[in-house]
Amino acid sequence: MRKIELSDIATEDLVVRFAEIGQAQDQALLGGEKAKFKRLFQQMAEVSQELKSRPGDQRRALMRLYEFPNMQVRLKAAKHTLAVAPIEARRQLEIIAESKWFPQAGEAGMSISNLDGGIFKPT
Repeated sequence: MRKIELSDIATEDLVVRFAEIGQAQDQALLGGEKAKFKRLFQQMAEVSQELKSRPGDQRRALMRLYEFPNMQVRLKAAKHTLAVAPIEARRQLEIIAESKWFPQAGEAGMSISNLDGGIFKPT
């Protein structure tokens, strides 16, 4: 199977791919599949990096996933848009943390804490 060239994929299709990866991450988390989650984490990072490299930093397109039904997708969309939409992304993290929907609520809360403490600096 040949590797997909992300640079050949339209921005909207990358957003769809990001959501698909997020849903697969959720299933891997629920199933305790750490190796699979790690591979999916890398795939998501590659999609985000491709969006970032596009003119105007197209990670903003991920903001449409803030209302996605899957909490993992919403969490990752918020985290990957912190550099381009810090107010909106942080608000999404706050909503997720307040939801008590674990494990995503825990990650959202830690992300906020790390932002506030200067440990996490979105780029």
